[in-house]
Amino acid sequence: MTAALMVAASLVMPTAGHAAPASDQTSALEAQRVDSVPAPDLAWFTCYGTAQCATAQLPLDYDEPQGETVRIAVVRVKARKPASRIGSLFLNPGGPGGSGTDMALAASGFLSDAVLDRFDIVGFDPRGVGSSDALKCFPTTRDQSVALARMNVFFPYGAKEESGYIRSAQALGRGCSGTGAALAGAMSTAEAARDMDVLRRTLGDAKLTYLGFSYGTALGQYYANMFPDRVRALALDGVIDPVSWVGTDTTGGQLQDDRLRSADGAYRALTKLLERCDRAGVKRCELAKGDPAKRFAAVARKLRAKPLVLGKDPVNGTVRLTYALFIGLTLSALYTPMAGDMVTQMTAEVETMQAGSAAKARLRAAAGTALLDRVTQLRTPARDFPYDNSLEAFAGVMCTDGRHPADATRWPALTAAADRRAPYFGRAWGWSSAPCAGQTWTAQDEDAYLGPFDRRTSAPVLFVGNYWDPATNYREAVSASKLLPNSRLLTSDNWGHTAYGTSTCVNRAVDAYLLRGALPRAGTLCRSPMQPFTGDNGMFFGRNAAAADAGKQLPPIAGPLGAGPRL
Repeated sequence: MTAALMVAASLVMPTAGHAAPASDQTSALEAQRVDSVPAPDLAWFTCYGTAQCATAQLPLDYDEPQGETVRIAVVRVKARKPASRIGSLFLNPGGPGGSGTDMALAASGFLSDAVLDRFDIVGFDPRGVGSSDALKCFPTTRDQSVALARMNVFFPYGAKEESGYIRSAQALGRGCSGTGAALAGAMSTAEAARDMDVLRRTLGDAKLTYLGFSYGTALGQYYANMFPDRVRALALDGVIDPVSWVGTDTTGGQLQDDRLRSADGAYRALTKLLERCDRAGVKRCELAKGDPAKRFAAVARKLRAKPLVLGKDPVNGTVRLTYALFIGLTLSALYTPMAGDMVTQMTAEVETMQAGSAAKARLRAAAGTALLDRVTQLRTPARDFPYDNSLEAFAGVMCTDGRHPADATRWPALTAAADRRAPYFGRAWGWSSAPCAGQTWTAQDEDAYLGPFDRRTSAPVLFVGNYWDPATNYREAVSASKLLPNSRLLTSDNWGHTAYGTSTCVNRAVDAYLLRGALPRAGTLCRSPMQPFTGDNGMFFGRNAAAADAGKQLPPIAGPLGAGPRL
């Protein structure tokens, strides 16, 4: 049987002649909130050559539909075959704080021809984000730069850095709960779900078709539970369990990542990658001479003791490779299907620089040049004109949605404990929620949605999780798929963050679901040809991972380093 026939045979169409259980209904309160809002006037205009742009004025507070409004930026790329058009496909790249409009514009690089032919591709920037009305927590760029200066690291390491980071995180919480309070207090994921439902109706779709990645899977699940009878198809790739995201009365005092366990997923991926390096041997992995895990640990230990000076850069001045930055580079590499070569080559370069022997001067110079290039590509310039709100947009959603410890001074001990559980990455993921400490982040959305997250939808929801995801732990895909009674889990063994675009199997399964509502058979495992140290990191299915990543959130390139990793 050909690969194409195997994929087709593994798909299950809805069974004719058997009535599916009735879906749950949108609550009367939610229906009143969104259905009473008149369809906004979308004055489309041609933009970016082949797209259409518009802005929608929507209620800041859906309980006051005649009150203040927020402007939402929308981009649409029309279906290439209008005669066979199914409807609109909404996209969200994650973050939170990722731009849906950017993802819609990049869609031709990662969506299949069949999807592009039959759907209008629609992206909107959630409130507070991108080209929509932006959250601004400080009066000026200068005020922002001064307040957040100590957060311009991937994560703090050592008492001095931690103390400074806490002060800046507290300043961010106070700023967003003061200067930015009106919008920050209306940025919960529930508000984005309400905005999306109004846009769905405005565009003429009876029910929602949606493809969300990473944090975008949380938005999809919020929609599924708030508007369960308005679902046509929701494909959710790189899954966050919304119960972990929000927290409960029992878990609300934990770090958010102690619930999500992104750090554990990253450590699991790194451990497996180094094991495979050892098995591959030195011809395929240059760290395989000796124990790769021990060599990585030795490099990290030396960086904790003493950063490497890599050289000078015209933007950043003297460039140092710190322990935190090394872990940030490692995590960023783990986000890609090329993680094996990227992590091991970088580690070997640092090891060469640390060796310091005169005999290896030429090798050290070459390694230093390569590392300087890696670091300067990762770094963003210091905050300057215009106002960069990417960190505020990230925090505006995360802090307003979930429960977090009250006192920011607890983060050093909590993240140290996380790092003992998930070495290298416990601090990296744990510090990202420091601005959310309840004593300083006081902006609240009284209409935030806290559950339940187990409602039956009008059509099945497709979850996609991959074993080695360093941001959205595979266990979250398993637990979230068990919450929704009308759902299916598709598993992949690819490397990197999210699965769509890494194999023909995943692409065809997701496309068949979006186009026809066909589900993969229960227990389906897609095997990606792009595996570490096999020599196969090339093109697939006519597109590649770099193109797919054009619209997704990668850490920490999308914004200031102080934001740390993104979902």
